[in-house]
Amino acid sequence: MLRTLFERDDLPPHDRLAALNDLFLTSEHTMGVLSSDAEGFTASVRGVDLAAVNVVELTMSPGRVVRSEKMVRQADPELVCVALAASGTVLMSQAGRAALLGPDDIAFYDSSRPFEIRFGTPGGEGATLIRAHVPRALLGGSGDFVEPLLARPLPGRDGFAGLFVHLMNGLTGDARAYRPGDRHRLAEVAADLLTALVAHHLDAEPEPGDDSRRPALLLSVEAFVRRHLNDPDLSPRTIASAHHLSVGHLHRLFSARGTTLTAWIRGLRLKHAGRDLRNPELREATVHQIAARWGFRDHSTFTRSFRAAYGMSPRDYRHASSSQW
Repeated sequence: MLRTLFERDDLPPHDRLAALNDLFLTSEHTMGVLSSDAEGFTASVRGVDLAAVNVVELTMSPGRVVRSEKMVRQADPELVCVALAASGTVLMSQAGRAALLGPDDIAFYDSSRPFEIRFGTPGGEGATLIRAHVPRALLGGSGDFVEPLLARPLPGRDGFAGLFVHLMNGLTGDARAYRPGDRHRLAEVAADLLTALVAHHLDAEPEPGDDSRRPALLLSVEAFVRRHLNDPDLSPRTIASAHHLSVGHLHRLFSARGTTLTAWIRGLRLKHAGRDLRNPELREATVHQIAARWGFRDHSTFTRSFRAAYGMSPRDYRHASSSQW
């Protein structure tokens, strides 16, 4: 099932680092590759797409894979990512935390904020990383609860983590037991395992003891969101910080609404954007300007979300509404 995406033997040594960097820069999930030893750099990349779930095995000599704030602003495919250190040591940094991963350790990271992944140690051996990218929406509500787990080392030898590690090792090892038609089934298994893994670790967190302030807190959170709806940096993390809550507490608090905080914010933004697209007084404003006005960082994310909510592109929606002006 795996196909080779990049192989060191296909290129002369002095071209390998630049070629892999170009491959990552043009991917949906934009990243860059850095190494202090460009001449001695080696790497191989193998991958498989399981419907919406993408699995990649990356073997690399000592170096770094980075996703900068600028890359996040340019495009965010809204992916929840899980990395498994298959060999060597891997250091993952995100959200102000760092996780040193040994063999079979796993850690979450996401595409919505910068991160850095270090492979091996300078002058030493490299490492092999297996990672799975899963659309946040595929995990349902669990996708919005990942923040407390970002860049935290989790042992992958037993429990749900152990099952996930076994699945990833099987996919990147001898996958002859799987048929092409199994891809969708494997994607469902991977998503179910990650959902269970997130829920397991969240259940292990202490529950907030006093629920008497829940109604007032919810009203305060909703008012804060409405005031800052046009801020592209509005996120569960900034909202929790403003209310002196943990992100996990905030998500559990908001779950009483029957939706997730992230989905509610997106729905509000889309509602306001739709109103502006119907407004004849804003006919000179571009779709991109309206999207930015309501906190969407990039046009593709806005268009994809708008189409999912309204069944048509923002441009077509505006055109259909113009007949009523």
